[in-house]
Amino acid sequence: MGKIFYLMGKSSSGKDTIYQKLLEDSQLQLKKAVLYTTRPIREGEVHGVTYYFTKEDELVKLQKENKVIEVRGYNTMKGMWYYFTVDDGQFAEEQGDILMIGTLESYEKMKEHFGERVVPLFVTLEDGERLIRAIRREQQQKEPLYTEVCRRFLADEKDFSKEAIEKSGIRNFFENKDLELCLKEMKNFIKTW
Repeated sequence: MGKIFYLMGKSSSGKDTIYQKLLEDSQLQLKKAVLYTTRPIREGEVHGVTYYFTKEDELVKLQKENKVIEVRGYNTMKGMWYYFTVDDGQFAEEQGDILMIGTLESYEKMKEHFGERVVPLFVTLEDGERLIRAIRREQQQKEPLYTEVCRRFLADEKDFSKEAIEKSGIRNFFENKDLELCLKEMKNFIKTW
């Protein structure tokens, strides 16, 4: 049965880098699940690869068709942005093991929908280092949105509170202080499934 390895952690903890490295490891043979979003595309992102970039009316249409597994809305400095997962065929068990990236809330919805197929991988990193990384990443954007960096950082305190993590039953934590060590530990964990 194909597992759905679900990578999550606070913003700027290194999830995106880890996600890419895990997908690139041919020994793991993980397939990528592409999520949907209504937020604007960032420089360097590719439609259908990074996300399916769409509009709110497409989200509403997919909800009416009962294809949306989970949806999260964020009231950003640029308006409402939605991120959502669609049961569009990419989660069929015969697809093999899948790697996803998301939030604690979306993990819980996926677990509710797919049950024990969903295996959590939680990335941790000290808050000061996360904030420095977030600012550096935003500086590389054509139009940096520092207020959005701050909003995400503060929202993480609630979204990934100790109580919320404990309630979800997650026990698989991987500290990203040293990327190579973190990747090694995570790859070994995935191989045991």
